[in-house]
Parts: sequence; C-alpha cells; structure tokens
Amino acid sequence: MENIRNFCIIAHIDHGKSTLADRLLEFTNTVSQRDSKAQVLDDMDLERERGITIKSHAIQMDYTFQGKKYILNLIDTPGHVDFSYEVSRSIAACEGALLIVDAAQGIEAQTISNLYLALGHDLEIIPVLNKIDLPGAMPEEVKDQVVDLLGCDRAGIIHASGKEGIGIADILEAIITRIPAPKGDPAAPLQALIFDSAFNSFRGIEVMFRIFNGTLKKGERVKFTNTAKEYFADEIGVLRLDKEPRLQMEAGNVGYIISGIKEAKEVKVGDTITHKDRPGEAIQGFAEVKPMVFAGIYPVETSEFEELRASMEKLQLNDASLVWEPETSAALGFGFRCGFLGMLHMEIVQERLEREFNMTVITTVPSVQFRAYTTKGEMILVNAPSDMPDPSSLDYIEEPFIKAQIITKADYVGPIISLCMDKRGLIKNQIYLTSDRVELTFDLPLAEIVFDFFDKLKTISRGYASLDYELIGFQTSNVVKLDIMLNGEKVDALSAIVHRDKAYDWGKRLCEKLRELLPRQMFEIAIQASIGAKIISRETVKALRKNVLAKCYGGDISRKRKLLEKQKKGKKRMRSVGNVEIPQEAFMAVLKLDQ
Repeated sequence: MENIRNFCIIAHIDHGKSTLADRLLEFTNTVSQRDSKAQVLDDMDLERERGITIKSHAIQMDYTFQGKKYILNLIDTPGHVDFSYEVSRSIAACEGALLIVDAAQGIEAQTISNLYLALGHDLEIIPVLNKIDLPGAMPEEVKDQVVDLLGCDRAGIIHASGKEGIGIADILEAIITRIPAPKGDPAAPLQALIFDSAFNSFRGIEVMFRIFNGTLKKGERVKFTNTAKEYFADEIGVLRLDKEPRLQMEAGNVGYIISGIKEAKEVKVGDTITHKDRPGEAIQGFAEVKPMVFAGIYPVETSEFEELRASMEKLQLNDASLVWEPETSAALGFGFRCGFLGMLHMEIVQERLEREFNMTVITTVPSVQFRAYTTKGEMILVNAPSDMPDPSSLDYIEEPFIKAQIITKADYVGPIISLCMDKRGLIKNQIYLTSDRVELTFDLPLAEIVFDFFDKLKTISRGYASLDYELIGFQTSNVVKLDIMLNGEKVDALSAIVHRDKAYDWGKRLCEKLRELLPRQMFEIAIQASIGAKIISRETVKALRKNVLAKCYGGDISRKRKLLEKQKKGKKRMRSVGNVEIPQEAFMAVLKLDQ
C-alpha cells in the first residue's frame, strides 16, 4: 500500500489539465505512441469538439522512482463551474491534488473554488505553474499569487509545460514524495466508495470505486449499503486505458466492478460496497447535489416517453449531478422536470441525449426554484411557472440568491459592476489581488445569471473575467408569472417567472420574437403576454391569404365585398378549429431575447 498514490488534477477551465494528463501518461508509458492522441482521457465526441472536459476520468499508471515501483491513480477533472460536482467526487477518492495554474493568466475564480474543495478534504496540494513556454507567461508574478493563496514554499512550485513536456519528471517525483500513501487496513471489513459509474449495453453497469478498507476478491458476494442490493463480483480490475481484470484488490486502490446490474437506479454515486457476510460501516459519501437551473425535457413524439425515461436513467449513471422527476404539460404532454447545475450543463445533457441515445427532445424555458408562501402560511416550491399558486392566495415569493466571485483585470471593473447592477446585483466587496487584478464579490439573484450572464461577462472583459458562484439562500422578491397566450390559449411551456420591473419589457420583446419565429398559418394568430388577467403586450401573425378577387374582374364593388366577406367567415372558422404549430426555436426564444 505504501507504493500507491491517488491524486487528481484541479484547475480553472482551459489551464491545461488534460494536456498535462496526456504528458504524464506518455512519460510513464501507460499509453503507447500508437494509441496516443490529444486529450486521451476525453473519450466523448462532445468533449473533443468543444475542447472541454465534462466527465472526470480515472486511469492507473506505473512509475519506477529510485528503484521502487509505484502505482499512481490519476483522476482528471473538469474545470467549468457547471461540473464542480464531478470535481468534488474525484477529490473524495484521493489523498492529493495537482493544482494547475496558467502562467499567463494567473489564479482565476474556479482555481480558488476547486482549491477550497480540496482543502476541505485535507488533500496535499502540489502547485504547478503550467504553460511557462508561452511568450506572455509571467512566472514570478503568478508565483507570488500562488504563495499568497496557499501560503506554500516558493521553491515548492513546479514549473511545467504540458505542450512541450517540461517538468513532467519533477511532477511525478513530487507526487511520490509529497502525497501520502493511502491509509487503510486490508484485513478489516470491506469499505469501498463508489465515485462513478457507466452503462455498458453488453455487460450492464460498470461501477468505479476506491477501496478505503478491506480486500475484494473476484467472485465474492458484495452488498451495496444504500440500496441493500446484493451481487456477485463477476469481474473486478483496475482502470488502465482499457480495463484490466484482477483476481483481488486491496485497500488504497481504485478500480471497477462488473456484476451484471441492469437497473440504473440500483447504483448511487457515494454508496459503499461491502461484503455480504462481513459488512463494514457505510462511508460518509458526498454532499447532495444542489441543482441551480430547472427546465422541462419532453420527447417530440409522445410515444417515446418510456424510451426517454430509460435514456435519462442511463445518463444519470454517468452524470450524477442530473436530477429529474416526471411532469406533464398541457402543451407538450408527458416529460421530465430536470435540475441542472447551470446552462452549459443543460446544453450538454440535451446534446448527449440526442447523440448517445438518439432521442429528439424539446427543452422548455429554464427557470430557477422559487418559494411561494400562501396567505395560509404554507410554503410551495415552484420549479416551473405552472407550479405557481393562484395570485389571490399568494402572500409573498422568495427567490434564490448567490454569492458571485468575479476575478478580472482592473480595466474592466466599471462595465462589470454596471452589468451586475443591471442584473439586480449588490456589490459586497472589491479587493485588488495585484495592481492589475481585482476580485469583485456580488450578491445576485440566481434567476438573473441563468441565461446569458456568463457570455456577457466574457464579452465585456474580452475573455479575461472568471466567475465562480455559490448559493447563499433565499430573499423576498417582487416576481410575477408572465403567461404567453396564442389565440387566447395559454401555452404553459412558454410561461416564465420574471421580476415585476422587467415584466413589461420582457413580455413585449418575447411577443415580438415569437412573431418572427411562428410560421404563418391560414388564419390569424394573436400572441399576447399577460400577468394574471391583465394583457401587457400583443403581436399578430397575419394569415396567409388566397387572392379570391383574381377571378372577379370588373363589376360592382358589392361583388368583391361579398367574396371577401365569405373568405373572412372561412378564416374565422379556421381559427376556432385550427391549432398553432410551435417550432422548437420558439421555446428557446427567451434565451435569445437580446440578440
């Protein structure tokens, strides 16, 4: 056990984690030249296309140092704030972490956030200064920032470049000498923590675990503590580039188990695996995930509802931060109300459903969770506009607020403050980290930052500003439900909950946007926005008309009038019978109101 090291790589988005992981795998000969490619561990097409890590990936390496052979278990983690739950799970399975800081960009918000996660689990932190080969690198200044943040020894910061392969040997030496070996007793009752799982259509569910105590042998009967289900360990092994079976695994190691589990809901991330005959205590798993953004996902064909449910279950295995429950909508039929960690997370889930499971889905307008208090003193959780109680029985509404940490260059402080003020934010603090870098702290309503806040922040700061946020609780707010009606019928999938001050502007712009997006029918479509019974905006999609006067040349005006009246009656009848087809773009119109 003293020759095992478990560590993860944490950093802000785009600071070179995956590239550095590639170099470590090449240096230890885990990946042959033939199998080598950029971002080896990012195995999803989506990750490779976007150049971001979505899933944390575990892999085992062998390395000989000073004549002794060591086993290194590496877990590469995502950097985006929307995937921070993946990072927390990886951290729970490790004893140490490589903190990667870009020598050109310095410390950013997500670096600090991930660092605090790691320190909360008492991990040994090894600071690494990456991309030192860049012409814009400022190693000495960034070193000062790292020393200020960590209080570490300046000489202990490793210089590296994932692209050029500089400093890889120093990193491996630091991992072996600084990170403690895992503690645990191979003779104790088995305790293994599940930190990930994946669905394999041939072999059932593959469960990844880290053994804290005890020994697991192939063919033994194991029990999952949380679900109280029992299975045979048909195959156990370690995670190389491909899975390598083993006959037994001891405390301190990271590996996988395949036991023919078919049902996705039988595996819970954070659960403990133990022996059936000699059970160990359950390990305290992870914090429950807190969804930030809620949206409905519906199948385009209502008959595909059960298929969508199965796809969601399989996806949840691979993405434990996705939360969902069934719901129905008058406009869209049966579907699911899903909780996501952010807008990027929602976008990725939708794309994965379409690519990996061939599901065509409609996503409704995203919203956050409000708390509505009725005059009787009851509290109702409002995840969707349709959950909102009747205005006559409503006392007040509370909305979630977040504490946002924005780190930016000093030049962009003014525009960023005005952006946050526009989003109903309150500035709480302003600290100059260096003469040129500022940390701004705001209290902001979560509903305001859900849609396009991150994009606007990046645009204003030319890509320099970084954002990290955490939920701080609920505050009373003057929000109203804005309904959209097409020909007098409410379309619940287009409703939104907005602040009263912005409701008129929002309703007007949404009606105008829908007028562009809805295809013209043979009858007139009235698009109205209303708050309760009060109509606040209206647009009309004109009907397609046939030229009924073409065959009526010459003659009295009354003949033309008669034909037009006849057509008018027909249009009226059509309107009462015809229904409005709503394209998918119309449901997402809210997201593009400013464009």
